[in-house]
Amino acid sequence: MSNELKKQISLYSLTMIAIGSSIGSGIFRTPSEIAYYLPSEGLMLSVWIVGGLIALCGALTFAKIAEHFSQVGGFYVYLKETYGNLPAFLYGWSMLVVINTGSLAALSLVFTTYLKVFFNISENAELIIAILAITLLTLMNVVGVKLGSLFASIFTSAKLLGIISVVLIGFFWGTNTKIDYFNIEYPSNSNNLSLISALGLALIGVSFSYGGYQHATFIASEVKDASKIVPKALIIGILAVCFAYLTINFAYLKLIPINQMVNSNSVASDAISTIWSLGSKFISFLIVLSVLGTIGIYILTAPRIYFAMSDDKLFFKKFAEIHPKYHTPFWAIIFQSIWTIFLLIFWKTFSNLITYVVFVDTLFFLLAATTYFKLIKNKTFIGKMIASIFIAMCLFIVLNTLIEKPQQAFAGVMFLGIGSIVFQIFKNKRLNI
Repeated sequence: MSNELKKQISLYSLTMIAIGSSIGSGIFRTPSEIAYYLPSEGLMLSVWIVGGLIALCGALTFAKIAEHFSQVGGFYVYLKETYGNLPAFLYGWSMLVVINTGSLAALSLVFTTYLKVFFNISENAELIIAILAITLLTLMNVVGVKLGSLFASIFTSAKLLGIISVVLIGFFWGTNTKIDYFNIEYPSNSNNLSLISALGLALIGVSFSYGGYQHATFIASEVKDASKIVPKALIIGILAVCFAYLTINFAYLKLIPINQMVNSNSVASDAISTIWSLGSKFISFLIVLSVLGTIGIYILTAPRIYFAMSDDKLFFKKFAEIHPKYHTPFWAIIFQSIWTIFLLIFWKTFSNLITYVVFVDTLFFLLAATTYFKLIKNKTFIGKMIASIFIAMCLFIVLNTLIEKPQQAFAGVMFLGIGSIVFQIFKNKRLNI
């Protein structure tokens, strides 16, 4: 199938895909999480650089795999080819019960948090509004894809305008001059954590923000001169994302002291409000649009994975059913949103949700990166070193999360265990697995 796809994606287009799939709405929420674990300006900015280097190592590793093994399907195909059906199935399963649904739940909380700038919303009302937003966007995506594409345009524009606005306002009008960018001293009494443990926990928010670049490698079969263009696009893309994240964090620090950032759930609007009260509402409005758009896109795209697996008899039969009127995989979309609402009610907080998501997501990043050593025949020393660094950093995040956030980590492991049982049920029914 991949051999029939037309090679028409250019360097510019693939770079934009890498950037667009990485820069999400998390950057408007995760800096306060990171400041909580690393309460010094130098350390906070350093962890964004570390996260960028990890993402770059991952991007280069997956670019090399995609160059030599460019079937449509990305991680799913790499895992199936290297380790067999079970890990590949668990990747699709984890998208449904952890990664995509957990991200949707977390983003719905970012949406309600910035909505509070306009309305006085109680905690219970915040949960209800988040559920209503997910329900409404689910219905819109069941009806058809045209509204989804409209939301994509709104999301992209609002997101970029929001980041640019914060950066410009912070750099030119920020009044916080007591910033020591080169102070990397870690307070010994901070959160009762060692520096290594705090770094690992801070990397959860960083990883959540950087995630998405791997989607650019999934379409390598449609890229002109993929062996040269894919690595270039990913390097340029990750560097651009890293620059954007560093500049917006510089801007945050210019507007709001780090000790105040720790207690802020809506860091962008709180930062702008220090010098321009109306401006905080403008930024919040852009972020509300941005997050709604992101939720709409996630609801739209991921069910196609479940649909494809089901159509191949690798997943629940219902997920392959197409709505007779709207021609959308409506059961896959509906179940995904029901599970999202369950996770939202169960985990309740943004921090819990992204920890749950990043733990499992990083497990599959790690596993997919190890396929480099089997799928690539002509491995270079630099390639092996880059892949090894990425695997080691993923392993560090996974192990640190198991130690410091065991509840969220074990929940992820439990659902992977349930997925293994589901796989065996399908296998016993001889559904061609």
